[in-house]
Amino acid sequence: MAGKPPTGDPVQDAPEVTAPPHAAAGLPAVAHSLRVAQAQMGVKRTALTLLKVNQKDGFDCPGCAWPEPDKRHAAEFCENGAKAVAEEATLRRVTPEFFAAHSVPSLAGRSGYWLGQQGRLTQPMYLAEGEEHYRPVSWDRAFDIIAGELKALDSPDEAVFYTSGRTSNEAAFLYQLFAREFGTNNLPDCSNMCHESSGSALTDTLGVGKGSVLLEDLYRADLIIVAGQNPGTNHPRMLSALEKAKAGGTRIITVNPLPEAGLERFKNPQNARGLALGGTPLTDLFLQIRLGGDHALFRLLNRLILETEGATDTAFIEEHTHGFAEFERAARTADWDQTLRATGLTRDEIHRALRMILDSKRVIVCWAMGLTQHKHAVDTIKEVVNFLLLRGNIGRPGAGVCPVRGHSNVQGDRTMGIFERPAPAFLDALEKEFGFTPPRHHGLDVVRAIRALRDGQAKVFFAMGGNFVSATPDTDVTEAAIRRARLTVHVSTKLNRSHVITGAHALILPTLGRTERDRQRGGEQFVTVEDSMGMVHASRGRLAPASPHLLSEPAIVCRLARRVLGEQSTTPWEEFEADYATIRDRIARVVPGFEDFNNRVAAPGGFTLPHAPRDSRRFPTTTGKANFTASTVTWPEVPEGRLLLQTLRSHDQYNTTIYGLDDRYRGIKNGRRVVLVNPADARRLDLADGAYADLVSEWTDGSERRAPGFRVVHYPTAPGCAAAYYPETNVLVPLDHTADTSNTPASKSLVIRLEPAARPASGAATAT
Repeated sequence: MAGKPPTGDPVQDAPEVTAPPHAAAGLPAVAHSLRVAQAQMGVKRTALTLLKVNQKDGFDCPGCAWPEPDKRHAAEFCENGAKAVAEEATLRRVTPEFFAAHSVPSLAGRSGYWLGQQGRLTQPMYLAEGEEHYRPVSWDRAFDIIAGELKALDSPDEAVFYTSGRTSNEAAFLYQLFAREFGTNNLPDCSNMCHESSGSALTDTLGVGKGSVLLEDLYRADLIIVAGQNPGTNHPRMLSALEKAKAGGTRIITVNPLPEAGLERFKNPQNARGLALGGTPLTDLFLQIRLGGDHALFRLLNRLILETEGATDTAFIEEHTHGFAEFERAARTADWDQTLRATGLTRDEIHRALRMILDSKRVIVCWAMGLTQHKHAVDTIKEVVNFLLLRGNIGRPGAGVCPVRGHSNVQGDRTMGIFERPAPAFLDALEKEFGFTPPRHHGLDVVRAIRALRDGQAKVFFAMGGNFVSATPDTDVTEAAIRRARLTVHVSTKLNRSHVITGAHALILPTLGRTERDRQRGGEQFVTVEDSMGMVHASRGRLAPASPHLLSEPAIVCRLARRVLGEQSTTPWEEFEADYATIRDRIARVVPGFEDFNNRVAAPGGFTLPHAPRDSRRFPTTTGKANFTASTVTWPEVPEGRLLLQTLRSHDQYNTTIYGLDDRYRGIKNGRRVVLVNPADARRLDLADGAYADLVSEWTDGSERRAPGFRVVHYPTAPGCAAAYYPETNVLVPLDHTADTSNTPASKSLVIRLEPAARPASGAATAT
């Protein structure tokens, strides 16, 4: 039998702390996965469901976007994937009786963990203006409410249509189509908060804002550099790929302010070596870099490569690149002393990395938010591209750029047109296919959408999935902005904090999950997703829906579009709802690379989207070549007595979804309000292990933001750096503290001071 949800909200600021382990996965991961799954789903449902995760005839894991190998294990999921599936396929239910018993103000005082543990949403719910309880509402009435507010707007640009990364290709395509027929490009998405910096940098330099490698390339690489990424927690199945690469002779350099157990040693639970023989050591060289020092590191490496006779691929540079001379002048000025100060590394460590690089013909650089969420993030990633271009490592098997995306279809959403700054060619194709004139002016990204809500310039907020309030920066400002909206609407599978921070009135629209069967008038349907490496494949749920009142995301969009647009729209919304193959036929005519979509996706494992730099060393940039760049190297400076803070996930979390209160790979149990501080820094600041402190972020305009009551944990972070979990620390990130060009919140470089505080009194957990 599945366990019941917690009734009391557990305290999250009094954890047990032990030394962090030096290996990930193994039997503990198996045991923990099964324990969580059985608590949510029961024994039989666990077995039936987990064996279909990431299988060619099954459903795509609702967790990360890591690709599946062609030959798949019977258990093709990781610990966090099992948790994600369990949370969606749970037998726990949130019914109208739950909302009758809990007012919105009381729910707003609960933690995100407690809210998520209550189970699946079962009926549309409406919070009327001036009331404190959600009440059940019919789907027809819900669509009437939304249509009424949208039609009452002075401009379509007063509406914001947000999307999370779990939305399918079909739903995302319909969603952007509806928004643009309505008249706006206000389509912010979760990419704005994570890999927007990657897309900006790669589009400018290579002409394609996606990674250039396939899974097979990792197995062919001589060297893989993993920078600013923790696959053990955020993309655990990547560890299996790294293990296979190591078996073929690949070496790995890890660049990270924190030692990460998964990159030290991987105990693969799918083989005997992992279960009984101690696992596989992965990292050959660990560069424990200071936060924000990656730009300086890659710039100096580029200088050293230039100074090494015969190290550059001159034929590739001459034939395929632009801007080399200007880049070379900038790179040759890289300064050793500045680099050592920016990175915290030693000369010997950098020379060891250089030797490994020069010994490697095929090099891949993987990264995640440790690179993308800094003010200088775009320039850092452009420097990574410079590094790869120097030795011809773009368009070569076993080499290339590998931004590792988070949510399972976040890349597919963008491919389908979820973007506030759409390309003219995409809008041209929409106009030709559907016979309307799409808006051409740029819309709002996440940060600009919050400003618009704050300033009263946006009045309706509609979210297709996600947990916007907890995912975004500047928590107090964001919550106040949302409360200024006339109407907030959330299409969701489970309860989260965004449902209890509302506009004047609010709707919760419950939807099918990936695990569930989707039957429409045209029969049983499937959807498609695109993984982090541009593979498109089908996803078919197998479970009965959690409630007969659920609608699929495509059905919700289609019915809303009919209600809002009426007869002025000639788009066949009813046809799309009945048969998703008709949506794919239209995608095939609008989105390049999806030609003959229905036939190609019917093949087991799906198909690979084209990528010009990878496939043929063609670069669709403004110059027609791969562009070297020559930005000024910067890094965050920290005043005396202060630390540089990064926000990060615990191992019991995926994005804003909190599965539990443990971070097994960092030695944290039963708590989340912790701050990890290098012991030498803690002694200098007179903060004992186990002491409590408020985190106070400081800004050049003299303003401050405070997150109270964090337990200090002495931890082997890079000197001068600290780390703490989000969303608890989102309050410290000002709305305007964003990356240049991409406007991504710069959550990995916050100057903070630690103010001693009394140990918090025991009681309910903090709401965030």
